[in-house]
Amino acid sequence: MKPESPSGARRFIEDRFPRGLVIRLFVYLVAGHFFAFFVYLLFVLGGRNQ
Repeated sequence: MKPESPSGARRFIEDRFPRGLVIRLFVYLVAGHFFAFFVYLLFVLGGRNQ
């Protein structure tokens, strides 16, 4: 006898990334882009004052 394979829906859930990891990755990406924008803004405003 073959071991039973998980159903399609269950296997799909197990193959995906954990929900907490996806949320954390999204937050890090958004925060990283905001930080990069802030640094860029500092350089732009600093360049104007010269």
